[in-house]
Amino acid sequence: MSEENREEVFKEECRVTVRLLELMQDTHYELVQINGQRRLTAPDLTAELKNQLKGAEVFIGGLPHDCYEDEIMPIVSRVGRVLELRLMLNFSRSTRGYAFALFENAKVAKKACEILDGYAIRPGHKIGVVKSIDNCRLFFGGVPKDKTKEEFAEELGKLLDGISDIYLYPSIHDKNLNRGFLFVEFKDHRAAAMARRQLVPGRVVLWDHEVAVDWAEPEPGHPVDGEIMDT
Repeated sequence: MSEENREEVFKEECRVTVRLLELMQDTHYELVQINGQRRLTAPDLTAELKNQLKGAEVFIGGLPHDCYEDEIMPIVSRVGRVLELRLMLNFSRSTRGYAFALFENAKVAKKACEILDGYAIRPGHKIGVVKSIDNCRLFFGGVPKDKTKEEFAEELGKLLDGISDIYLYPSIHDKNLNRGFLFVEFKDHRAAAMARRQLVPGRVVLWDHEVAVDWAEPEPGHPVDGEIMDT
């Protein structure tokens, strides 16, 4: 990159920074960048409230890579109050072309999908807006049938963080055995996604048993393998 180009990139970064600072001042929202995403968060959004807002988040795709919070926020806010806007970033600080907007309830999120899906955010540039899948549960197939919920909790706790519960079902024929599969609930979608990324692709070995792992409710483009369900 030439010196002239570097200077222009620096100037553009400064312009973006100024616009974001003005947005923070106007909204009184907090802006924090962490783990490849930047979060613009309302001051009244607590962790407890966020956990209650099931189905209230939408996925915004097809964003221009130089489209930032100051351009996105006014558009999504037309539908209803946005409690948090999460913009995914590259290491170069340009955006990855998608974001997530959290509304006050699922009804407003549904309305946002109806109004904004296909909206031209810029001339000739339409965005896609759909409900975000808030999936916090993983399916484990082919687990040892002689293990208890407590044993699974102890063993999986060594491998994964954020487990909130385990659902294990007794065999119809022998109540001392399980059915060979279980569901693991995580504290939030991020914890579940991190666990899935850690365990997939490939199969996990628990007590010398190969265990298949996937979403309990398949996400778009990620159907649960029929082989898993047959175990």
